[in-house]
Amino acid sequence: MLQILGNLIERGGYAGIALLAFIETIFPPIPSEVFMPMAGFVAARGTLSLPGVIAAGTIGSLAGAWLWYLLGRAIGLDRMITLAARHGRWLTLHPGDIEKASRWFAHHGSAMVLLGRMVPGIRSVVSIPAGIAHMNNGRFLLLSGIGSLLWTALLMTAGYLLGDRYTVVAGWAGPVSNIVIGLVVATYLWRLVTFKPG
Repeated sequence: MLQILGNLIERGGYAGIALLAFIETIFPPIPSEVFMPMAGFVAARGTLSLPGVIAAGTIGSLAGAWLWYLLGRAIGLDRMITLAARHGRWLTLHPGDIEKASRWFAHHGSAMVLLGRMVPGIRSVVSIPAGIAHMNNGRFLLLSGIGSLLWTALLMTAGYLLGDRYTVVAGWAGPVSNIVIGLVVATYLWRLVTFKPG
């Protein structure tokens, strides 16, 4: 797989990196902690520039985040409340929970979007509540852009500095991502088992 990704990055250049970042954000079959350090390594070899790969990764990542945001916005708060009323057990949410979450997001949503873009396992879905809450589009793009830039720059710069040892990044970030995903799944299962219809 690493060879395939390496060929795509070298042959596709900046456009290939942007495409990988977009796909990873929409449906993460290839974690960013695998291909982004590789892009930094390619830049270190002089094939591409470090600022260029960081910009390409940020643009692709932001485009994917914006698509999730638009999906959340299309669902909207009223429809989400209706879904909770009909399918609350599987969502593990009551309509009142949605309203409370919306009020919480109004106060803390900016920090959630900014920081969420830098948390493995959360990066792809943090845009949905922003869309549901109808966060200002410009603010969402600014905060997501900053978070995406920081995450992309961190991974790609690490790959640039580590050189052919860039796979160390995936070895460190992969377990963190697995822990976060495991906690999310465990929380959902616990809520599913203990859910009481309201």
